[in-house]
Amino acid sequence: MDMMEILIKGGVVMVPILFCSVLSLAIFLERLIRFSLLRNRGRSVLDRVAECLKSGDDEQAQTIARASDSPLGRVLAQAVEVKGQDRETLETVIIHATDNEVRNLGRYLQTLATIGNITPLLGLLGTVIGMIKAFMVIQEMGGKVNAALLAGGIWEAMLTTALGLAVALPTMVAHSYLVSRVDQYETRIQDGAVMFLKTLAVSNANKMN
Repeated sequence: MDMMEILIKGGVVMVPILFCSVLSLAIFLERLIRFSLLRNRGRSVLDRVAECLKSGDDEQAQTIARASDSPLGRVLAQAVEVKGQDRETLETVIIHATDNEVRNLGRYLQTLATIGNITPLLGLLGTVIGMIKAFMVIQEMGGKVNAALLAGGIWEAMLTTALGLAVALPTMVAHSYLVSRVDQYETRIQDGAVMFLKTLAVSNANKMN
């Protein structure tokens, strides 16, 4: 019995479970590619922006921040725009920009978590439907069913639960891994924002002196 025959015997619930597996894999690969592209971006952007701020070249600092095309760079670019405002406004802008970047980094992760939660339930639903059909057959045959026939109906009903768990387990592992990556980027952004504020405070203090 090949894989296609096994999937067919699992019933109609196999279709949404397979769709969830494809969607889960697509999201995981898309996020991996996204994070790998960000890995080498923005590593030196903070130092370069800080040097421009120390020299008073705000326009160049903003250009460098935007050109980095990184989460930290975009946060710094918005911070440079309002660096002349009061401290509360500056911190609000940084927090808002950071939240936006973290939200973009975590895009589709809620979908991944949902897939991990619903696929076992879909599998269980398929098993319950299969068991109902098996017992309906037994009733129609007046209870005169041999053990082999009953066992065949039960293992076919259990296929959807097995597939649902097979999809859910790696999906939850992938979700946890991607969440940890997002947390790492959020920490980097926050550390960069703190360093920016310190650099700006030093720069303002030097100007006053």
